Amino acid sequence: MMAASLLRRDKKTTAAHLKADLRRTDNSSGQRQLQELLDSVLNPERGSDPEALEWCKWLLAGGEGFDEFCRTVRSYDNATLCGLVWTANFVAYRCRTCGISPCMSLCAECFNNGDHTGHDFNMFRSQAGGACDCGDGNVMRESGFCSRHRLKTGENVPLVPRDLLLMSEMVLPRFIITIIQYLRDGYVEPESAADRDLQKVLQQLEPQISFLEELTKMGGAMRTVLTKILTNQQTFKELSMGQGENVYAKKNYEKYLSALKTSGLVSAEERGSGGAAAGATESPGGALCLLGATAAASLEDSSKEEDQDGLQGVGQRKRVKLSSSTKDPSIMDTLKHKCFLEELLFWTIKYEFPQKMVTFLLNMLPDQDYKITFTKTFVQHYAFIMKTLMKSHESDTMSNRIVHISVQLFSNEELARHVTEECQLLDIMVTVLLYMMESCLIKSELQDEDNNRHVVVNCGEALLKNNTYWPLVSDFINILSHQSVAKRFLEDHSLLLLWMSFVSFFQGMNLNKRELNEHVEFESQTYYAAFAAELEACAQPMWGLLTHCRVKETHEYTKTVVRYCLETLQMWFDAIGFVDEPSLNQLTFHLPLHRYYAMFLSKGVKCQGLDLDSLLPDQEMLMKIMVHPLQIQASLSEIHSNMWVRNGLQIKGQAMTYVQSHFCNSMIDPDIYLLQVCASRLDPDYFISSVFERFKVVDLLTMASQHQNTVLDSEQERPMLEGALTFLVILTSLRIHLGMSDDEILRAEMVSQLCMNDRTHSSLLDLIPENPNPKSGVVPGSCSFEEMLSAVADFKAPVFEPGGSMQQGMYTPKAEVWEKEFDPIMVILRTVYRRDVQSAMDRYAAFLKQSGVHTGNPWPPYKERTPLHPCYRGLVRLLHCKTLHIVIFTLLYKIWMDHQNMSEHVLCMVLYLIELGLDNQVQEDKVEEEPCIEEHCHDSWFPGTSLLSNLHHVINYVRVRVPETAPEVERKRERERERETPASTSTESSTFGQNLREAQVFSLVAERRRKFQEIINRSNHEASQAVRPKSSSSRWLPPGSPPQLVTEILEIRESMLSLLVKVHQKLSAKQNSLSFSRLSEVDPAQHSHGDGITAIERILAKASARSRHSKRCLQDICGKVSPPIPPKKNSPGDKKSMDKEERRQRARERQQKLLAEFASRQKSFMETAMDVESPEGDAVMDMSTSEPLDSEVLYDCVICGQSGPSTEDRPTGLVVLLQASSVLGHRCRSETPKRLPTTDEEHIYPEDTCGAAHDVRLSVMQSYFKDSSCLQSVSIGWDGGVYVQTCGHTLHIDCHKSYMESLRNDQVLQGFSVDKGEFTCPLCRQFANSVLPCRPGRGTETGIWHAPSNKSMATLVKEVEDLQEQLGIFPVRASVKQRDPILAESNLSKEMESVIKDIKNTTQKKYMDYGRNPGSPDNDFLFMYSVARTNLELELVHRGGNLCSGGASAAAKRSCLNQLFHVLAMHMRLYSIDSAYNPWTRLTQTTQSREPEFCDDERPEVPMLFRDVPSLLIIFILTMPQPLRREHFTCVVKVLYSLQYTQALVALSIRFSREERRAWSHTGAAKKNMPNSNKSWESLLGHVISELTKAKDVYDSNSEDSSVLSSSVWSPQSIEFSLQQICLPFLRLSCLLQHHLYGDGLPGCPVDEEFSLLTGCLGLHASVQSTGSMSSASCLEWNVNAFDLISQWCSEVFSLADTPAQQSVSLLAQDPQWAAPRLLQLPDNYNTIFQYYHRKFCTSCNKTPKDPALCLVCGAFVCLKGHCCKQQGICECVLHSQHCGAATGIFLLINASVIIIIRGHRFCLWGSVYLDAHGEEDRDLRRGKPLYLCEERYRVLEQQWVSHTFDHINKRWGPHYNGL
Repeated sequence: MMAASLLRRDKKTTAAHLKADLRRTDNSSGQRQLQELLDSVLNPERGSDPEALEWCKWLLAGGEGFDEFCRTVRSYDNATLCGLVWTANFVAYRCRTCGISPCMSLCAECFNNGDHTGHDFNMFRSQAGGACDCGDGNVMRESGFCSRHRLKTGENVPLVPRDLLLMSEMVLPRFIITIIQYLRDGYVEPESAADRDLQKVLQQLEPQISFLEELTKMGGAMRTVLTKILTNQQTFKELSMGQGENVYAKKNYEKYLSALKTSGLVSAEERGSGGAAAGATESPGGALCLLGATAAASLEDSSKEEDQDGLQGVGQRKRVKLSSSTKDPSIMDTLKHKCFLEELLFWTIKYEFPQKMVTFLLNMLPDQDYKITFTKTFVQHYAFIMKTLMKSHESDTMSNRIVHISVQLFSNEELARHVTEECQLLDIMVTVLLYMMESCLIKSELQDEDNNRHVVVNCGEALLKNNTYWPLVSDFINILSHQSVAKRFLEDHSLLLLWMSFVSFFQGMNLNKRELNEHVEFESQTYYAAFAAELEACAQPMWGLLTHCRVKETHEYTKTVVRYCLETLQMWFDAIGFVDEPSLNQLTFHLPLHRYYAMFLSKGVKCQGLDLDSLLPDQEMLMKIMVHPLQIQASLSEIHSNMWVRNGLQIKGQAMTYVQSHFCNSMIDPDIYLLQVCASRLDPDYFISSVFERFKVVDLLTMASQHQNTVLDSEQERPMLEGALTFLVILTSLRIHLGMSDDEILRAEMVSQLCMNDRTHSSLLDLIPENPNPKSGVVPGSCSFEEMLSAVADFKAPVFEPGGSMQQGMYTPKAEVWEKEFDPIMVILRTVYRRDVQSAMDRYAAFLKQSGVHTGNPWPPYKERTPLHPCYRGLVRLLHCKTLHIVIFTLLYKIWMDHQNMSEHVLCMVLYLIELGLDNQVQEDKVEEEPCIEEHCHDSWFPGTSLLSNLHHVINYVRVRVPETAPEVERKRERERERETPASTSTESSTFGQNLREAQVFSLVAERRRKFQEIINRSNHEASQAVRPKSSSSRWLPPGSPPQLVTEILEIRESMLSLLVKVHQKLSAKQNSLSFSRLSEVDPAQHSHGDGITAIERILAKASARSRHSKRCLQDICGKVSPPIPPKKNSPGDKKSMDKEERRQRARERQQKLLAEFASRQKSFMETAMDVESPEGDAVMDMSTSEPLDSEVLYDCVICGQSGPSTEDRPTGLVVLLQASSVLGHRCRSETPKRLPTTDEEHIYPEDTCGAAHDVRLSVMQSYFKDSSCLQSVSIGWDGGVYVQTCGHTLHIDCHKSYMESLRNDQVLQGFSVDKGEFTCPLCRQFANSVLPCRPGRGTETGIWHAPSNKSMATLVKEVEDLQEQLGIFPVRASVKQRDPILAESNLSKEMESVIKDIKNTTQKKYMDYGRNPGSPDNDFLFMYSVARTNLELELVHRGGNLCSGGASAAAKRSCLNQLFHVLAMHMRLYSIDSAYNPWTRLTQTTQSREPEFCDDERPEVPMLFRDVPSLLIIFILTMPQPLRREHFTCVVKVLYSLQYTQALVALSIRFSREERRAWSHTGAAKKNMPNSNKSWESLLGHVISELTKAKDVYDSNSEDSSVLSSSVWSPQSIEFSLQQICLPFLRLSCLLQHHLYGDGLPGCPVDEEFSLLTGCLGLHASVQSTGSMSSASCLEWNVNAFDLISQWCSEVFSLADTPAQQSVSLLAQDPQWAAPRLLQLPDNYNTIFQYYHRKFCTSCNKTPKDPALCLVCGAFVCLKGHCCKQQGICECVLHSQHCGAATGIFLLINASVIIIIRGHRFCLWGSVYLDAHGEEDRDLRRGKPLYLCEERYRVLEQQWVSHTFDHINKRWGPHYNGL
């Protein structure tokens, strides 16, 4: 009842009333009332009801307004942390200098308020969301806190008054339980319901959860209250089950209980009756199955439980009792909840982490109590979270949200340690990881396919393919980065064992089987998943653990891990049934157990001073361990030899990934290290023979010239042999884990990457294998990355190539690095693509050539190695074992004899091995200098193992097995036939027998088997009965081989030394190339660079220096060098032996020759074709005086190649590009460009641009004067004018048409649209879209046209008038044919008309119609002459705004004004100027008053003083008959100059103050009567002033602001200067026009002499005076009385009664000077732009655009691709480009820092003008490093814009379909 009455009252008074009640000491009635009220308001059955929210807000506020209440609560905020929570895509910062945890992040505000100058920070886009750590001393250093969180704010905040939050404490528990009940009620198991039902529930709850979130933002005081409520167990008990008889509450409580049932990791049903010992059944989700019985047993021992009766499951897996593997069975149990927080988290998980809930839970984290409770709750639910994740359909989003939470909790070491101790976090994680992987295990097929008991993960499963496990693994890596947690892990042996069994799931996954017959049908891509899984789930935790095993104190940990690795490996070998041979044609790249073992070994020896032998197992185990890594190395070679080609491309992908920079130090490096360890401890002969056997080249290592190889095809033999030798070289010379310091490793890595290619800083950082554990920083060691980089490399600043492609800043190796540090072996190890090795060698060769060390084709240089760590000395024995020496000897012999499949690389590696052996002597053996007696050495090839002594040992006979067809057998038969009488002994058999005794037999395989048996026997005697029969060389046949092998004995009589000498001769191709005296001079240090010859000399020198015996032998050999047996004539079979290598060489030479010839042809072709571009002839068609006077101009057609004149019937045309341009319209008056606004206060005003000024001028005129006259008084085309440019090539127009036809039929994707007439010039491939016909050139006239004239001014004026009359006789469009025979429809005129059409189509309609009636002839006339004006003006701009630089300029090459003028003139003859209005008469005659005209009602003509003089010039020239005589041109210029000059005087007089005007008019009056007064500006100025003063209002209108204008006093000099400045633009245009029409040169000059130069060129003054006294007035030439004419012009102005004075003044005061066009000035730091614009609202749709962009021409802010701002299906950027740049737009994309160019219907990515400190772009801001403006690039961009060359320079264009 009471509730009902309360509900009726208004909320505010009720709240106040209740609050008062509750404040009393006895508040029971108040409480009762409140509860009743809440019962009715918050009735969950009513669903989510906005009314309820309103009530809550009022009740919390307790009578105040809610906003007021919020403010009050905020004032008590005592939080010292920022804690701002953000979601995906938010832009945040990370500073490595300030961070303690690698996951530290800051919001932009805290970052900008902190001081991070000079720190290593970057901006990043959050992927999963995050929270700001500012103020949290556990995660970052205090120095990095921002100014707001640096102060410990908590201390001076007043205490919260008790009753402020009283209501909150009462109301909120009820509010929260309502939300929970609602969640319970709405939940349905996903199997039974669609996901959207859950979404619906969440949508309805949206306002409530948002309200909670709002509360958390009220600060610390409110968060404390919320924490109390959320963690109070009592409240939870009272409210959770529902009070009293509430059916609804009961019902949803039951739902909650049933949901809880499934929350355990192993659900109740699965547990069966096993009770505490949770005996998992073999259901698919069964518990942890470890490795076979042994694993189970070892685990059982550790937990002392005997229970061995598990059923034999799949693949004989033994079940393991979970209880034994986890200390706390509760991990597996169902959850129990004790407070709201726990249940809220539970539902958050059930609903798959809705963003709002996550944000609410995270917003509470700044409260310390909450943080601890929440972390514990999270850990308690951890297993459940992962279980839910595995079932989720949206695992990606869910993963992100989980990590969003966990990274906030586990990055804090304090907290992580706390939950590890209290909640067994580590046990939970490892158990859950195991459980997760359990779900996707399959039987391994490695080795023994049928009896394999090992299980591995299946990489095709979604869990691995989609990386579903990464949140778990990333949490695990995160907590292992804390030392205290990692130590607990390493100390807990049962955990370690569990972990090892987890790792073994990945051992041998993704097994590849070599396809031998068919190509595999479906290429599986599972290898991505496999490599990612090994890196993330195995390697990264390993690196995490390794960082804590750095010091001596922790050596126990290392020992433990190593011990467990070995145990697990042993179990693995047993499980896969491995004995001693790997199975054929199987390959797995994944051996994480081997790698764990290797890395901990290396760490233990390197950092903890452990003794290697104490960590190694027995020999037999080492032999086993060595097998699989070696198999991988051999398979790599097979893959590169195309033996796996039938497995598809993916196998190559695997081989590349294995060595790729992110993987190599977790994969190939540990593998090679492990092999080095094995090699240093096993018998070297055994090891070497294993290598050759694995690489399948045993059969190749025979002295015979032919052999049979059962496993390899002949074309695979060479690459495999090269692979085996290269591997041995890497194995014996790599020192990464064998003694190099971290700095040396970094240096070697860096050098090898730089040698392959110049690198940018970021790609170098990416390519250098870093320790993948994030905590370790980028690079270990004392020396930083930057210091090392500057030590080995030079920075090449970003440059521009002429083609316009932009280089980034690159680092290139210093010269001394090439000289001393280039290490080809390291390069081979680190190259992903084989071509990089070649690239490194090419660069090395180029360096040697340049520095003059060696010009030929150098061999990889030999590099001295860092000394071995004493533990690994045994490795050197590999180089000193007989097996290797026999191989070396055999290969040298084969190379000398030119056997098949030997290559330069083989020789190179053989020499490398010899040299390594000479440099690394085995210490123990004293090298005996006495020659040993060779007779006693029948049984073995070499007397000892030392390379030095074996070098000079001579081998006489060798027994070989050869096919019967081999040349050796042939030769023996020949010998038998030849030998009538036996020479040496009585019977052949005895010689044969004797040789047989001496002959050496060599079988690698037998050797290897023997050693293996010895080792096995040593280790266990009972195995001796299983010994295989020793296979003698003769009996060991490869199975299935053809039986016709015979044994032959070869006579050799060589030693390694003599073979080296002979190979040297062979290489240098001349007899006795080596003299011993020369050898003694060789200094190995000087001989380090060069080819094979140098290498052999260096080796021989080393050998003779180190052993006297070798020295003697060498002297002998060099003394009696005999010509080698010419091996070429052996047999036809050996013809092949000159083989591939030489044939290739020759082919290469032929190719070079051809290329050279082609290049020279091309060059000469280019020279002839490009003559156009030579600066002298500006365009081909200039009728310059250099032409012979009587000939026509000849043109070359670039399509048909014919040369000839352009004729009426077959016109020739210039290839041109027409484009609309607004560049001129964007010019401003001031030289400094406008700044881009980066704050709300700054703005850009477009009113002061050239285009705007001209528009205003025209519209003012049109409102007062006659339209047709207005349209001849100005030019348009400042915005949207048509610019015409050419590449200078010509073609016949009919050829062009057929060319276009062929392009139309060409289906290839072109970057241009043929339908729009676009094409590329057939010769130079420049973009073009039209052809400009060339006028048939009558070169003969040029002479007459140029003749200077001495007619008087008056006659010329009359002649000009007559010429104009010729056209003026006819009405506008009389019948064409009768008027002008030339215009009769010829092909030429048709083409001209079509070009005019093209020109009109180039620009938009709005840029052509300025008249009252669009499309009228007047309008057309205006557009046509404006095209000429636009092109002249633009050429001026391209020449730098003046003509001082003279004729040669890039702009001139592109210009085709001559042709354009003729086409326009041809077209303009269709129009006439009515003679009554002909401006010429008003310019040259003083007429009697023409008053009567103005009586008409039509508007007056535009007065002469308002007209634009350059426009008049162009109109006159275009409308007079072509070609125009030079004298007439000069006459027109003179007449117009006087008008321009008068206008200049008027404009100046308006700027004077009243007093100055009075003074100057007196001065003028005084000078008027002097002779020549019409050439003195003072008298003319005075006259103008007095004339204009008659018109009252002209001067008065601006008298009030005259004081402002005349801050400076006008002196005669300044007046003269200003007059010249105003006249200059007209003179420049006239001069340029004259240059194009008559081919005059343009001499250059200093800027201050430009005026006199131009007036001289135009013939305005005869004698060139000294520049100083040059007066502008002296150039005037009047043909009637100057003063009368001026008076007449002035009277036109003031007879305009109806024009307001203000307007006439604005029209009179014209200033034709404009600064060069500039793009906006950008701020230096990109962050300034980014921070302001990336959050700015779009002006048209008021939203933050997804892809904001800026126009760099006018500063407009637009949405790229934004559908919100589309108009008529055109997106905003394209629209803006049409409006602002007449279809050319330059936009900076804010979120990507790159610039895109829109040109018409195409667009391209231009690149970025912002580079980081290393001169690199950062497209899409991926690296987020600070970016700075690169002035040089920006200038290039501006230059391309101004010169309209975007189309030519940028190559990658694509259509944008109006979608940008």
